[in-house]
Amino acid sequence: MTEQKIESLCALYGTPLYVFDVPVLHARVAQLRRSLPVGVDLCYAVKANPFLVHELRGQVERFEICSPGEAAICRRLGVPAEAQVISGVYKTSAEISRMLLHKTGPRLFTVESSRQFALLSRLAARHQTPIRVLLRVSAGSQFGMDEEEIVQLLRRRTDHPYLEIRGLQYFSGTQKVSLRRLQRELNALDAFACSLESELGFVVKELEFGPGFPVPYFAPGDFDEAAFLAGFSELLENLRCGAHITLEIGRSIAASCGTYMTRVVDVKRSRGQNYAILDGGIHHLTYYGQMMGMQAPPHQLFPARTGQPQPWNLCGALCTVNDILVKQLPVPNLKCGDLFAFENAGAYCMTEGISLFLSRALPPIVLLLPGGATALVREATPTDTLNTPCYERTIYYGKTACYSGGTSARRGLCHLP
Repeated sequence: MTEQKIESLCALYGTPLYVFDVPVLHARVAQLRRSLPVGVDLCYAVKANPFLVHELRGQVERFEICSPGEAAICRRLGVPAEAQVISGVYKTSAEISRMLLHKTGPRLFTVESSRQFALLSRLAARHQTPIRVLLRVSAGSQFGMDEEEIVQLLRRRTDHPYLEIRGLQYFSGTQKVSLRRLQRELNALDAFACSLESELGFVVKELEFGPGFPVPYFAPGDFDEAAFLAGFSELLENLRCGAHITLEIGRSIAASCGTYMTRVVDVKRSRGQNYAILDGGIHHLTYYGQMMGMQAPPHQLFPARTGQPQPWNLCGALCTVNDILVKQLPVPNLKCGDLFAFENAGAYCMTEGISLFLSRALPPIVLLLPGGATALVREATPTDTLNTPCYERTIYYGKTACYSGGTSARRGLCHLP
């Protein structure tokens, strides 16, 4: 975005503010398509940024859903059932049944345990609705199952006529820059898939793999993504099992399209250190779950300044010493009203921060559409109502106390029994 566009958006919607650039998003998907083997499908993890789901319809083959809330978002946005994979370690009977009762298309679920497998089989039979499943292979965490457990499930697969076992799913983490690690993971999965066919007669039709492609947040010049994707593509082409490949990606698709804007609201010097207080903070901007501290994320400062840079600590608006966006950032002549635009904020930032801390409002979210138009897809949203206790109907020691919400209640003077 140009300086003029950034300043006009901030003037119109205020700060702090998220802007997600849809043309940049679509260009990123196209770049991944060009870099990966023909026929490889893309699955977008909704948790990375739910505000991009509608803009990615028709751009990716599948959306990964990990909670009832994400399922509701996709339902409201009209994502077809056949374009969803229902993932997550905790799947409830009620939510599975709700999905099966709405026979709008074939359903695909991941299976995280033998208990979850039995639950899916039982509900599919009860509703007489066949469903497809992917058996998740453990990477040594709370997710998925060991290979031995998967073998035992497949030995008894004919006992579950309403389940079509499509293949395997695997994800081991994010920000993976090592092709050797990815090779070890793919080789192990490939060998396991081939063994299932040779020993059990089970053909793995699909392998959904989470490569955890890295986003170089702090040192983009040190990572050759083109060479990395070329090497990864070669690994996929060397697989022997013949399974259809779907790559589950979130961060790598969404990160580059996002910009987070926040203004300087105060400047001061204390014990030899320069401090700039911003109207945003770590509750709005977090890169892959970590505070930035001494890191210097890509950013722009408006208006641009000349002069001798001085080190500034950029701090947010939260009442905690941890609310530091950047330490010792060299900036010349920093003043109140200056605008920082932090780049690569399209993944997780708007959902992963401690957004309810201090009951500050959630920032507006704006989409920059093809052609330059903008769409406000979330207004500034107060959170104080979420953190305010309600005494209108409260149970104390087995008794229900009802409050009418009279004058005392409105003044915050409700008296508890």
